[in-house]
Amino acid sequence: MSGAATTTSGQAPIPEFQQRLGHPKPLWMLFMTEFWERFAFYGIRWALVLYIVHQFHGGDAAGEAPANRIYGAYLALVYAAAIFGGYIADRVLGYQRSILLGAVIMSAGLFMIALPNEQIFKLGLATIICGNGLFKPNISTMVGKLYAVGDERRDSGFTIFYMGINLGAMLAPLLTQYLAQKIFGSESLPDYKIVFISAGVGMLISLVWFWIGRAGLQGIGRPPENQGDRRKVLYVFLGALVAIPIVYFLLAMGAGALQGVLTAMFLGLCGLLLVEGFREGAVQRDKVIAMLIIFTFNILFWMFFEQAGSSFTFLADKIVDRDIFSGAMADFVYSLSGERVFPTAWFQSVNSIAIITLAPLIAWIWVAMGRANPSIPRKFSLGLIFNGLAFLLLMFALGSLLDNGKIPFWTLFAVYWIQSIGELCLSPIGLSMVTKLAPVRLVGFGMGGWFLSTGIGNNLSGIFAGHVSGEGGMTTTSALGGYTFGFWALVGAGALLFLVAPLVQKLMHGVK
Repeated sequence: MSGAATTTSGQAPIPEFQQRLGHPKPLWMLFMTEFWERFAFYGIRWALVLYIVHQFHGGDAAGEAPANRIYGAYLALVYAAAIFGGYIADRVLGYQRSILLGAVIMSAGLFMIALPNEQIFKLGLATIICGNGLFKPNISTMVGKLYAVGDERRDSGFTIFYMGINLGAMLAPLLTQYLAQKIFGSESLPDYKIVFISAGVGMLISLVWFWIGRAGLQGIGRPPENQGDRRKVLYVFLGALVAIPIVYFLLAMGAGALQGVLTAMFLGLCGLLLVEGFREGAVQRDKVIAMLIIFTFNILFWMFFEQAGSSFTFLADKIVDRDIFSGAMADFVYSLSGERVFPTAWFQSVNSIAIITLAPLIAWIWVAMGRANPSIPRKFSLGLIFNGLAFLLLMFALGSLLDNGKIPFWTLFAVYWIQSIGELCLSPIGLSMVTKLAPVRLVGFGMGGWFLSTGIGNNLSGIFAGHVSGEGGMTTTSALGGYTFGFWALVGAGALLFLVAPLVQKLMHGVK
């Protein structure tokens, strides 16, 4: 674009950025910063529940349920912390400094969990949570700040950014599995500390990348000149040091008790956003109400989608027939993974491959549909329904395709692809939605609310995965019962949202 774009609703003028491939040049710097942060985040994803069972439960399958609950609580608190990170960026540090400080803290936590001590491990998880809370919501918010409110490229910009997330998420399990099982360990005894150290290195790269590239933002994300006291960075850092043991306590208290804390936080956030919405008038009030309705359905989506890192990991390890290769293909897989079967860790890359493959297609479909492009609520309903169809496939496989206690490889592989279609209907649209509907003074806070709703869903995912595994470890019967419930819950919620979508869209006052 020529000339400085300006936004409505009181947002500061947008600098006259150079354009690269049709988008502001800083988008690509943010893309790579997020790539390396997601490399770090997803690099440990496949290993966490397996490591907890191996290291702290002596390999006993009875450790699966508590491992699932710890994993769900960890993810929940990662996203819940975003509410505080968004608020700190909005009111205290600005977005750039929040991102840099968060990257430093998160790096430290990733190196801590490499130490084979349960208390230090949980303290490391708490440190990752605090760092990610400062990092994650604010880099997403900065993507929105590169575009004027009415800029039609905003949704496609978020989709490009989302592909950066998934490139990092795709490569991380492949590399960390290779290092842990072929270079430093074996299939039967992976060197999990290498997984965590590799992720820490990836986070340091993210930190350096943003530090170097932030000049190109031309002031976007910096605090106002009269609020730029650098001592605030030290104050927030000290606050994070105080918060880490608090988060450790929340992790240790158990997923059930944590759910009550997260619910109270969510209700408090809803109240604050509504107060701000009412203060700004009827239109903004309605937009906040619409956003909060979407947040509620978002909880349900992630409750079942995030089985990928918990119950689906045990499903892949115990019930999926991964011995699918022979001949040259087996040699190729062996050269990459040190195994002649599809490694459990590689399933964590399937979703990302699907996103990278399908994201341009889905983005093109939305544009090609023109005036028939589904509304935001309708896209969310499609996301829920596709997620439900993935569980329908698992129901079919566990009920009709069992062979010697195992289901075919292709079924779980297809589940990740079907879920990915649902994710593309929901997640990148959700990030863009918040920047359009949240009160201008609390956009970062609103983004924190989006991640808090995701966090509640993730904590519920751990509780649900614990039921799927049962007390003695996952069985085909326990998996079938749990995934049947998932299908009906998702499809029912998706159908309900599809029906009420016109009412929700009316509350959005023209936001599309």
